[in-house]
Amino acid sequence: MTTRSSWEAAPCPIARGADVLGDPWTLLILRQAMLGHTRFDQLRDEIGISDNILAARLRRLVAAGLFERVPYRDERGRARQEYRLTAAGLDTLPVLHALAAWGDKHTRADNAGEPLQIIHQKCGNPVSAGNRCAHCRRTVKPAEIAWLRPWLDTEPTALAPAVAPES
Repeated sequence: MTTRSSWEAAPCPIARGADVLGDPWTLLILRQAMLGHTRFDQLRDEIGISDNILAARLRRLVAAGLFERVPYRDERGRARQEYRLTAAGLDTLPVLHALAAWGDKHTRADNAGEPLQIIHQKCGNPVSAGNRCAHCRRTVKPAEIAWLRPWLDTEPTALAPAVAPES
């Protein structure tokens, strides 16, 4: 398999964005990070990704500035790393929302059931792909958003993106 060219220096912002976000595993890692999953094992188990692929994607996301490594000690006292979203990583939330809306409209499977609902926790109303509440017209912060994924649960799951501490 040939390796594609890097678009990181391209003048087009879509090409540069695709260079960082244009991999399905990357988008799924970001989805899980928005739900508060920060540890390698959590990400691997939730996504169903192999260790080597996950390690490579996390290295790229750290290098691109979407995640920071934050040390912690596991239950056995071993030094480990969490992967926490940076401000740039958190800024991908509207991209994930737009992708969800597009996927629901154009790629629905017969067994897909109800679509993902993005909910403003403060008033319980839908949030648009641009993170604006349809009811109160406020721009909604990630901490005020919940995802209702009917194929997984009957209750909304609050986003809990673990953000790296400011250096």
